[in-house]
Order: sequence, then structure tokens, then C-alpha cells
Amino acid sequence: MGQPYLQPTDYSNYGLPAATSADWVTAATSLINSYCRRPDLNVIQYTERLRMVSGARTVLLSYLPLAPLGLAPSPLLSIEARYTKPRRGEMLASPLLDIVWAFSLPGQWTTLDVTTVDYDVNTGELTLPWSLLGLPFNEVAVTYTAGLAAIGDDVKSACAQIIRNAQATPATNASWSRVDTMYLRYFSSSLIDETVQTWLQPYVANRAG
Repeated sequence: MGQPYLQPTDYSNYGLPAATSADWVTAATSLINSYCRRPDLNVIQYTERLRMVSGARTVLLSYLPLAPLGLAPSPLLSIEARYTKPRRGEMLASPLLDIVWAFSLPGQWTTLDVTTVDYDVNTGELTLPWSLLGLPFNEVAVTYTAGLAAIGDDVKSACAQIIRNAQATPATNASWSRVDTMYLRYFSSSLIDETVQTWLQPYVANRAG
């Protein structure tokens, strides 16, 4: 995990006492990452291998928003794709397709030029080009970067609210020298209330991970 989502200079702006222990913020940050099913909300690198719907050229990445890391020109770092012969009934038979399949090598991975792939930073939808043989790909492996270039008010507010909820819950309001993140996770259903869920919804991974 990277830096906590609240710094001491943020405490007063988000309704926390200046004396709030950094352990509370670290624990709340960990709960946010667990709820969003991702290691961090800052911009980091991911690699996914995804199946595509038969005949489709689009696929959805899990972690949003897509964002370049540092001075990189694009969040897409590398893409490999492959196609296999469709199952019976998935593609109409024709003499032309029979010729294509006869001279193709289905199952091999092909490296794609990332500049030929369209993407939406907010939805994570990629639109792939056709293969050289005019066949749609059915599996793709994508290495990309996603996350927040700067932690915004929504995440900071969620972090502060989790801390307030924890401190207001008798079972978690213990006088410990160090906050136990795993213990707080046991109470996550009450600590991450509807308001917190609304703030974090844009960053929850599309797939469990």
C-alpha cells in the first residue's frame, strides 16, 4: 500500500482532530483498498487476461480510471491478443472463412500496437482492431496503469468518515497502542456505510481481485 489517503494537514479540513493517530488513517486506507478490491487507489500497474465475447472487438478492464504513470503517453503499456476457431454455431460457415481458417494459426498470441487500440479512461472499455486475417480476437492480455493521479475529496472524505464511524463504534473504540486493521475489517460492514460506499463506488474494481 502507498501513502495513506489523509495527511495530518488534511485532518481539520475533513472533521478529524489534529491529534488523530496515523494508525487510524492507515487502517481506514486499508479498508478502502479492500472494499475497492484493489491494492491502491493511486496510479499503479495492472495486468489482466480477459476473455472476449465471440465476435466482439471490445473488452472491459477492471480497474478505473485509466491513467498514465508519470510521463508515459498512454495508460496502455502492452497488449497481446489471440483468436481461436469458433465453436460450432458461433460463426456462419462460408467458403471464404474456410480458406481463412486453412491458412491461419489460431491459438497464437499476437502483440498489438497499443496506438491502434481505442480506450475510454472512465469506463475502461478497449476497442481492438481486427487481426490481419480479418478475424476477431477472443482473448486479450493487457498491461496498463490505472488510478488517481491525486487523491480527491471523495476518497479523503470516505477515509475520514470510516475513522469517525470506527471511533463511534463501542466494539472498535478501544485504547490500543496500535489500531488492528484486521480487527476493523471485521466491522467493515458498519464502518463503510452508505455514504462511504457512494464516495468509493467509482473506484470499485469491475471484477473481484
